Amino acid sequence: MADKKVRYLNPIDIETKAERYCRFRKKGIKYIDYKDPDFLLMLCNPQGKILPRRLTGTSLKYQRKASQAIKKARHLALMPYVADNLR
Repeated sequence: MADKKVRYLNPIDIETKAERYCRFRKKGIKYIDYKDPDFLLMLCNPQGKILPRRLTGTSLKYQRKASQAIKKARHLALMPYVADNLR
């Protein structure tokens, strides 16, 4: 009797994270403009690194477009390559 283990027939409901969604699909954005660095900063962390899909919830198609836009903006000096407290 001292070795009682509680077993459940159904798994316990554990709160999971809210479902992620692609903000580009939701808003109907087709083209990510590299000339708008304020918008592109939403996809970067404070050090200037591109945030991964698993954190932003962006779909693969738009993550590729966003990363290309960020890289193009960096090349044209619209965004910094490396920053400290970018936001």
